Amino acid sequence: MACQGLQKGETLESLKRESETLKKKLEEERNKLNDVELHQVAEKVEVLSALSIKTRRVLKGHGNKVLCMDWCKDKRRMVSSSQDGKVIVWDAFTLNKEHGVPLPCTWVLACAYAPLSGLDNKCSVIPLSLDKNENLAAKKKSVAMHTNYVSGCSFTNSDMQLLTSSGDGTCALWDVESGQLLQSFHGHTADVLSLDLAPSETGNTFVSGGCDMKANVWDMRSGQNIQSFESHESDINCVKYYPSGDAFASASDDATCRFYDLRADREVAVYQKDSIIFGASTCDFSLSGRLLFAGYNDYTINVWDVLKGTRATILFGHENRVSRVRVSPDGTALGSASWDSTLRVSWSFSTGSNYIFRFIKLLFWVNSRLVLEFTVAF
Repeated sequence: MACQGLQKGETLESLKRESETLKKKLEEERNKLNDVELHQVAEKVEVLSALSIKTRRVLKGHGNKVLCMDWCKDKRRMVSSSQDGKVIVWDAFTLNKEHGVPLPCTWVLACAYAPLSGLDNKCSVIPLSLDKNENLAAKKKSVAMHTNYVSGCSFTNSDMQLLTSSGDGTCALWDVESGQLLQSFHGHTADVLSLDLAPSETGNTFVSGGCDMKANVWDMRSGQNIQSFESHESDINCVKYYPSGDAFASASDDATCRFYDLRADREVAVYQKDSIIFGASTCDFSLSGRLLFAGYNDYTINVWDVLKGTRATILFGHENRVSRVRVSPDGTALGSASWDSTLRVSWSFSTGSNYIFRFIKLLFWVNSRLVLEFTVAF
């Protein structure tokens, strides 16, 4: 028995050594392709003009920290969840509260239009109706059950399937109607704090980030971890796909946001400044992908030029940690949620929703090899 235990121990050690060797070889191969940085190929791109983004609406109604928010596809309504145990559906233009749903769990960590999840390890779906007097809490349906808190949730493109991430270190795909587990995703070694589904209609991948400082890309059909990135130095609080689906950004407690190109299989940009010492809690791209909005624990929202790698502006107004930033589906407004118990809606133009982007596609070639492709607005 002692001999068998020794052999198992030796086998485990040899596998660890082999794993480290393979990681080093992979990093060496990545470095061979590391011949160009994003800010270098973007040198000839015109510098962004001055941005003047202002808060146009302040939504008040929660009695405690707002932990999450999301936009409805109608580009007007928002849903928010709070530590006060309530979920509120808002009209972001009129500030009216259209629905209020009390939940048994006070820490409702994540919400989307329409799944809700929190520290009771469950993810619930609540059907909405036009009748504001209807008892929505009675119609609440539990869909997903993890062995630890549920940190994030997102409907797939079919709206009949739901992705969740959890503090139990896993992600899972569920059938909304039956509540059946369709696929589980194992690969993180600590709490999974965020996930995001690939934006393409036929996309079958999603990205997740967590306390193990890893960002993993998954194939939903096979359950396999197909790409992994480990350049952060602390917890990854948020991951968000680039609008084209060929890249993603991450926000971390190490006070940086990072940009990864999936085709190049590597990090291509880091968004940081020496003056920023607080962690980044959330991030989202503008509709064109030229701007990255990142919320921080110092109550600010930093706006980064994705191509240049420089900070375009800073947004102030919140009085506590910014827990969530989300750009509206039409790209005309920025919604933010904070531990100061409020939500804010901001935009940078006086004509409301009649703001039109002009788009150009930029292709960057190095040694006859296409290395980067971006669609930007000007």
